[in-house]
Amino acid sequence: MKIGVLFFGVLKDVVGRSSETVDLPQGARVRDVIFHYAREAPRLEAMAPSLAISVNREYAGADQALREGDEVGLLPPVSGGLAEGGGELRDEARGEARGEVRIVRERIDTEAVAGRLKRPADGAVVIFDGVVRDNTRGRRTLYLDYEAYEAMALKQMESLAAEARARFGVRGASIVHRLGRLEIGETSVLIAVAAAHRGAAFEACRWIIDTLKKTVPIWKKEYFEDGAAWAGGEPFPEEIRSPGGTAGGSLHPND
Repeated sequence: MKIGVLFFGVLKDVVGRSSETVDLPQGARVRDVIFHYAREAPRLEAMAPSLAISVNREYAGADQALREGDEVGLLPPVSGGLAEGGGELRDEARGEARGEVRIVRERIDTEAVAGRLKRPADGAVVIFDGVVRDNTRGRRTLYLDYEAYEAMALKQMESLAAEARARFGVRGASIVHRLGRLEIGETSVLIAVAAAHRGAAFEACRWIIDTLKKTVPIWKKEYFEDGAAWAGGEPFPEEIRSPGGTAGGSLHPND
């Protein structure tokens, strides 16, 4: 059966391509995809414990069975993430705007995003504005280049906004992330949270950015005066790396 495989971030450099279709036997599982590429690129096998895996844009465990036409994404730790995606989130029962979730390639207008979110009932709007700094660990940064598994990233961002509203009781949340080349001082990610009270808005905003940095499939490549490198990230949370299986365990199908 034919399976589509996508590579992101540093994995594109490891295997030398961003996507391809592979033939696997009927009954193959996600771990068979990793094993297939580990034979070709031993460095990928060494990275396996820190990888996450998706099947059809949902995080998956290594034991998940595959079907003809499935799309498997091999995802290195995120570096915190439709040429442009997303849009307004609404409470369908009330017809009320709850914010917006977008992936864009143009400059992010902080004031405009916050202005679209605000409502008369809000007592606070808390904003996190993530900007590109001019150095990383003592090396002068020239610019950054962001890429994403866009359809999956957008879906994850929408889930974060919805969970933040439910978890913290805030009225609305907007998340906008930019892709492509970003210059020093430009906004890479903007989060705005509106609520009746500032405490809930602060907590929700902090939770969204911290969770986004760990779970949304967006990567950045840093360009320095003396070279370029994919930014390292923390390993994915265990519940993502091993939902119903062990992504970071043995790769060999008969083990």
